[in-house]
Amino acid sequence: MSSPDNHEQTTPVPWSLALPLPFRVQAVIGLGMLCWATNLHGLDYMNIDVVGAMDLHLEPSHPPIHLPHHRNTAFRPRPSAESLYRSTYRLFVIYTAWCFSSWALFRLVTHNDPSRADAFGFIPCVSTLVILLCLISPFSLFERRERDKFLLALRRCLFSARRHAIYFSDVICADIATSFAKVLGDVWTSLIMLLPGNSLLYTPEATGWTRLLAPTVMSLPYLIRFRQCIIEYMLPSNDSQRPLFNAIKYASSFPVIYLSAAQRPHGDDSEPWLSESMMFRLWLFSALVNSLYSYWWDVTNDWGLTLLSRRTTSTSTKPMPPRRLVLPRLHSNAPLLEDSSPERSVKDTTLTQAHDRRHLSHPYGLRPVLLFPLAVYPFLIVINLVLRLTWSIKLSSHLHKVDRTMSIFYLEMAEVIRRWMWVFLRVEWEIIKKGSQYDPLTAFDDAGYSSGDSEFELVQAPAEERIRGNAQFE
Repeated sequence: MSSPDNHEQTTPVPWSLALPLPFRVQAVIGLGMLCWATNLHGLDYMNIDVVGAMDLHLEPSHPPIHLPHHRNTAFRPRPSAESLYRSTYRLFVIYTAWCFSSWALFRLVTHNDPSRADAFGFIPCVSTLVILLCLISPFSLFERRERDKFLLALRRCLFSARRHAIYFSDVICADIATSFAKVLGDVWTSLIMLLPGNSLLYTPEATGWTRLLAPTVMSLPYLIRFRQCIIEYMLPSNDSQRPLFNAIKYASSFPVIYLSAAQRPHGDDSEPWLSESMMFRLWLFSALVNSLYSYWWDVTNDWGLTLLSRRTTSTSTKPMPPRRLVLPRLHSNAPLLEDSSPERSVKDTTLTQAHDRRHLSHPYGLRPVLLFPLAVYPFLIVINLVLRLTWSIKLSSHLHKVDRTMSIFYLEMAEVIRRWMWVFLRVEWEIIKKGSQYDPLTAFDDAGYSSGDSEFELVQAPAEERIRGNAQFE
C-alpha cells in the first residue's frame, strides 16, 4: 500500500476531511435501513399483503404465512406488517444516533486539521466495530428479532440449498444487496485505509493483483443472485427459461466491474495487455449492455409492465371466454318486469359497455392491475432508466478519482433510492401473480378485482376439446 506522499494530491479534499469514507459507508447503510422500513410501511398502508407475499414471520413462534392461490388475495383480510416496520424504525433511530454521535466526536476532536484526522482515525474504526458486535449480539437488545431475521436471510442467500426453491424474500434481499455493491467495495477500502501506514483521507492505490480485490468484493452480491437464478433454473419443477435469462443479466455485470479494474490508473506506465482505447471501448459496450438489459428486465419481468414487451394479438391458443347472459335476471329472484325506466336502461347499457372494455384496454405500457396511483408508474419508469444508466459508473473503479468523492457518494445514495422505489412495484407484481390463478393480464378488471361468475353462462367447448376431455375418463 502506498503512503500519502505517493498519492496524486497532497492536500486532502474538504469532503474527505469532513466526512471520511467509513462514515459515508455508515450513512448509506442507514439510508438503506430507512428505505426498507418505509417499504414495509408503504406496502402495508396500501393494503398490500407484504407479509404473505414475502413469507415474513410476525412472531418467532409463528410459521411462515403462505399466500393462498385464489383471486382477490391482495384485497382480502391479511396480517398487518405494523410490528415489522415499527421495529425497523426503532433500529434505524438507534443506528443513526450512534453513527451521528461518532461522527460528531470525530469532527470535534479533529477541528478540520488533516494532521489530527489520522491521529483520531480509531474513532470510525471503533464505531464500526461496535455496530458489528451489536448485530451479532445474542442478547435481547436493540431489536434482536429483526437482527436475527437479517442474519438468517444473509445465511440463506449465501448457503441456500441447491435442491430447494428460493424464497421470494431472499430474492428481494439479494437484489437489494446488489445496490450496495459499491458500498461493499468501500467497506473493503475503509479497512485498508485504517491499517497502519495508510491515511484516512486518501484512497490507497492498489498495484498488481491487489487491484482485483475490491472489484471481487463488489461482485459478490451479483454472484449470489446469479447462483439463485441457476438454482431456480435447475429445479426439477422448473419448465421456464426465465431464470436462465435472469442469470445472464447478473453475469453481465462482471465484465463492467473487471474491465474497469483492468484499466490502468493515472501514472501507471506498465505495459497493458490491450490498448487503452480498446479497453475503454470494451468497458463502455459492456456497461451499455448491462444497463439496458437490466432496465428492460426491471420493467418487463420484475414489474410486469407491457411497455417493452411484445404483445401478441392471436387468441387461437386461448380458450373462448364465457358469453354474457342476455337475460341475467332469469337466474335471480328479481322480478323480470321491474324498474323499466329509461334511467335504468341507460345504467345497464353503461355497465355492459364498461364490462366489455375492461379486458380490452388499460393504460399504455402498464397492465390492467395497478395497486398504486397511476402517476407512480411513468415516474418510476423514467427515473429507473436514468439511474440504471449511471449504475455502471458506480461499479467502475477507474472513474473514482479523489475529486469525485462526493459525486460517487451521491450516486450511491441515488441507487439506494432507486432500489427503494423498485421494491414497491416488485412486491406489487409478485402479489398480483400469486393472487390470481389465471393470466394476470386478463383475470382482473380495471379496479383490481376479478370478475364474478354470476352474469356468465357456460359455453360448450369445441368438439376437439370435448374429445380430449372424454378420453381422460376412459
